Amino acid sequence: MRILSDPSVKVLGRSVPLPLPPMAPLSMLFSRLMRHVLQRHPSILRRMGATAGSRFLIDVTDMPFPMLLEPSLRRLTVTTRRNPPPHDTEIRGKLKSFLAMLHAEEDGDALFFSGELEIAGDTSSVVALRNALDDAEIDLTEELATLAGPAGPALRRMSALLERRTGLSLSRHRVQEDPEDFR
Repeated sequence: MRILSDPSVKVLGRSVPLPLPPMAPLSMLFSRLMRHVLQRHPSILRRMGATAGSRFLIDVTDMPFPMLLEPSLRRLTVTTRRNPPPHDTEIRGKLKSFLAMLHAEEDGDALFFSGELEIAGDTSSVVALRNALDDAEIDLTEELATLAGPAGPALRRMSALLERRTGLSLSRHRVQEDPEDFR
């Protein structure tokens, strides 16, 4: 499945790259989500200990941009592949692998050993981050739904439909098909 990996359109038979989305608003949105997650799961930073000060470059290879994760600063910043910021470690892989690990559908070690997720840099920081996220049992759909307030129930339904249609793990708990989704 291709998800925004090479955002372009055909114009007069030629492939023209689409501009990247504005970085600042996306960074603000992702950082807001991260602060929300850390507020609901304060054990993440405690579990990470000193490695919470590490800078993780998260390169979701089928997305148009990588992100810089700075847990102790409660910040997740969108960046570019051409000029990545200084970082202590880099984790690369497809969105499907990152989501499967986050929602415990796939074992993190197995994803790393199989090469579906690649690590460069400080491995101990990555292990601490992965262990902290595993212990927190984060559910991305629930985090977004609680952040969305009154729109939460609609977001949960949309997430369940996207999960079924794309095969991506968007929640820790797979939702059964609802016939009304297909009307």
